[in-house]
Amino acid sequence: MSTRRQFLQRMMLGGGAAVAMLHDDALAIVSEAAGGLAPEETPESLADKEWFWSRIQSAFTLDRTIIHLNSGGCSASPKTVHEAFKRYLDHSNQAPSYYMWRHLRPNKEGVRDRIARTFGCDSEEIAITRNASEAMEIAQFGVDLEPGDEIIATTQAYGRMLNTWEQRVRRDKIVLNKVVVPVPLMSDDDYVSRVEEAITDRTRVIMVMHVINLTGQITPVKKVCEMAHARGLPVMCDGAHAFSHFAFKHADLECDYYGTSLHKWTCAPMGTGFLYVRKERIKETWPLMAAEAKQDEDIRKFEEIGTHPAANINAIAEALVFNEGIGVARKAARFRYLHRRWIDRLRKYKNIRFRTNIDDETQWCGLVNVFIDGVDVRKLCAYLLDEYKIYVIAIGHEECEGIRVTPNVYTMLSEIDLFGDAMETVARGEVPSVMKS
Repeated sequence: MSTRRQFLQRMMLGGGAAVAMLHDDALAIVSEAAGGLAPEETPESLADKEWFWSRIQSAFTLDRTIIHLNSGGCSASPKTVHEAFKRYLDHSNQAPSYYMWRHLRPNKEGVRDRIARTFGCDSEEIAITRNASEAMEIAQFGVDLEPGDEIIATTQAYGRMLNTWEQRVRRDKIVLNKVVVPVPLMSDDDYVSRVEEAITDRTRVIMVMHVINLTGQITPVKKVCEMAHARGLPVMCDGAHAFSHFAFKHADLECDYYGTSLHKWTCAPMGTGFLYVRKERIKETWPLMAAEAKQDEDIRKFEEIGTHPAANINAIAEALVFNEGIGVARKAARFRYLHRRWIDRLRKYKNIRFRTNIDDETQWCGLVNVFIDGVDVRKLCAYLLDEYKIYVIAIGHEECEGIRVTPNVYTMLSEIDLFGDAMETVARGEVPSVMKS
């Protein structure tokens, strides 16, 4: 395996110019860091190598006065991505209607191709959206449903997606069946069987989450899809928290629709995402905003939202290259390593509860929900921010109350360790101000 000394020696072979370049170019930083690894270095063996991850961290410009442990909400972009975004914005602003539509917009097809290669599908199955919510609502509002038709989702589905179905309940008189799944989930079969038991002869669509945003639970999407497809039912998958989080392809899921945000784990500019639609379902799915009939079988009909900036979209390509340079499997191993540092400290306390199956690393990755008995989660979040400048969010869902912790590749060990220190203080009962009234 590579050592820090070997890594630096490889970098110096390129001369002073190469080293100077690393200070300014995030992609060069990643390329040089990954290029300095020995062939036998695995994602797991690399997870605790700070000489590697410190190089990755230097690719970002962050406010280190805040410890940002809500990367699941949105993440900072590396310098290369942010600079590309600004460059495209500046370029289009010189003659907006000309440069944006004649120069930048055509390059969107290159972004589409790169997303498709990363996801493992045909580029004609990828629509570029502004976020996972828009992507999922295109699918949810796009399927034809009759009064009395039934939809299956879980009670832990993202609130906006449940609201979308609830609006169709009010408007179209459909029926929404919400399935309760265990917290933590200890068995894939338990999840699949509960969804299967909810199927009736009026069921038309099943919606699942790839990663449950409340708990970090990775769900058995492919098993659900296999079960559903055997019954002729399509599956919509909310992948807001999965893409670029850990390694997978569409073949590992087999869903009919997949929506995700790219400003979370991909670190693309804010307001970017994509929708996958299986090619044979494009024609039957209505766009959220009107498109011409001649576009019925064109994935681009889902992008008909009027004038919108090209800069955000084009900079997605830079973010995908950045992630490719690190390697998503390496990212996932790093996320689990960071979490285990504080999880192993807290699990000895009897009043600590984890909302996902932390003993099975196939069940979780960079998002963990933890709860301390008797503690008000909102007061705890305020305490962590006020006293330690640690930013996490409260989960108030009745099935999985807790705080959600989501670091990223730019998170430092010292920041994770400070979070562990603070949480141990609370677990020992030394902070009465955070207790429930």
